[in-house]
Amino acid sequence: MFEDYRGVWVFIEVNERAIEGVSLELLGAGRRLADKLEVPLSGVLLGHHIKELCPEVISYGADQVYMIDNPVLRDYRTESYMKGVMLLAEKYKPEIFLYGATSNGKDLASAVATDLSTGLTADTTMLDADLETRLLEASRPAFGGNIMATILCKKHRPQMATVRPKVMKALDKDDSREGKVIEEEISLSEEEMRTKVLEIVKDVTKKVRLADAHVVVAGGKGMGDPKGFQLIHELAETIGASVGGTRDVVEAGWLPHEQQVGQTGETITPKIYFAIGISGAIQHIVGMKNSEFIIAINKDPNAPIFDVATYGIVGDALEIVPKLIKQFKELRKEKGGEVSYV
Repeated sequence: MFEDYRGVWVFIEVNERAIEGVSLELLGAGRRLADKLEVPLSGVLLGHHIKELCPEVISYGADQVYMIDNPVLRDYRTESYMKGVMLLAEKYKPEIFLYGATSNGKDLASAVATDLSTGLTADTTMLDADLETRLLEASRPAFGGNIMATILCKKHRPQMATVRPKVMKALDKDDSREGKVIEEEISLSEEEMRTKVLEIVKDVTKKVRLADAHVVVAGGKGMGDPKGFQLIHELAETIGASVGGTRDVVEAGWLPHEQQVGQTGETITPKIYFAIGISGAIQHIVGMKNSEFIIAINKDPNAPIFDVATYGIVGDALEIVPKLIKQFKELRKEKGGEVSYV
């Protein structure tokens, strides 16, 4: 039965006529899985007037694109997108199907998994495949981030997983790649839909999203109390960085949830990440380990955060951070107030 299922698929999420970054990252991860299993990598593209995006999907690693273009698919809705994906999955039978762990990706993946009666691993942070068994090895932190669990779907196909943004690496774009576009049609009309998209309201805040920040200063419970944590804000303001924190900090009310870094918060890849007073639980590390430079400050020389740090300072953060703030302020004064992280 499983012999009928072949190929690695990636759901291509589109927002404002542009492919979401997590979909490009998944094409890179999917390419590695497909090469290992010696099968094609396919992108699944649903929407309206989207054919122009197919070459981009191929340029980032796909061998082919399954496309359904229909006015009903212009905006994401669970019902219409699920029907489109189900049509493709039942006809072409992929053995692995990956989605971004975005709001839409998680919603769609769970609906499709239910209708296909198959398994789904949520918020995956590592992917591999066993060549002998052809099982997808989807790994994610479990039990509050204390262990890494590898989850297998042994009895059903396709094997499905949602993958957090920023944990995989996209391939370099190659416009010379050639691939095939397979167009399918679905008979859906607006009158059949049980939900209507009345308006899409954009977030107009001027504040830089944590996931988009080039520099992040993150603090943990090692800062002692809210007064001590103010040093994190002061350092971030001094160097023009965004503020992040651990789950303990958020649960203590020192930061809002949208500034939490980790498995149950944001996964980020800034150029520079300061981990101050953070011990380095797995749950936190999976959210920042792919940062370009990690600078850790902790008074425990055996803290796990030092295992992933580029540079480490062993000492009391409450003594070290004020000295850093002073040095950065003097440096900014010398540079005329300009800060560069290049």
